[in-house]
Amino acid sequence: MSWAFLRDVLSGVNKYSTGIGRIWLSVVFIFRVLIYVVAAENVWKDETKDFDCNTEQPGCKNVCFDFYFPITQVRLWALQLILVSTPSLLVVLHVAYRENREKRYKKKIYKDTAEMDGGLWCTYIISLVFKATFEIGFMVIFFWLYGGLNMPLLLKCSIEPCPNIVDCYISQPTEKTIFLYIMAVTSGLCIVLNVAELTYLLFKRLWECQSKKYEAIRSSSGKRKQHKNQHEILQQHFKKTDSNDICHADEKLERHCSSDIA
Repeated sequence: MSWAFLRDVLSGVNKYSTGIGRIWLSVVFIFRVLIYVVAAENVWKDETKDFDCNTEQPGCKNVCFDFYFPITQVRLWALQLILVSTPSLLVVLHVAYRENREKRYKKKIYKDTAEMDGGLWCTYIISLVFKATFEIGFMVIFFWLYGGLNMPLLLKCSIEPCPNIVDCYISQPTEKTIFLYIMAVTSGLCIVLNVAELTYLLFKRLWECQSKKYEAIRSSSGKRKQHKNQHEILQQHFKKTDSNDICHADEKLERHCSSDIA
């Protein structure tokens, strides 16, 4: 299986991620993709050939294998990696849409096409929700199909066309159990990182909104105080003007009365 496309997708979204997102990418690359490509695929080579049952009944071995392993763990692991990494495409496509829009209109529409704001912020949040949902969903499916992480040393099978209860054995059960625990731990770590990044982005946006609201209230209160001070100054000015006018009127009246008496 070629992982070049998945590598390119994850590398492309790395420059748009937060610090927590870059840690998530490192975990996916080192502890999931590389372990899968280098080691896990070799451990789960051809499960049907390495699955042995103590019977020569035709079809019994295949039916028992299909019953206990409807999908092998390594293929479920590969499907999980693909679906968990695919939501990152949403961010890359959104940035490409912004760039193509600027080219089409031949003008600067965005401050920075890769800036985490507006629609791109919403796209990134949606991708985180999808990634966490896929991770949790696959863990639930895994435990529902196999009942746990331990690979059994012996399987009892009595499904037709098996003549009776037969014993079946899988190859390298201990080694496979170790890889399954690695898969589960890294998956749990990725869930924690996704939830942490989602919480960080939501609280950061909430803090920015509250800060803008506080600044708006502060600026409006400052303007009100300024207007109030101006209003008080004007009132004082008008009072002085009125009092001066009254005084001048009284002086004129006194002069007029005195001239009449004279």
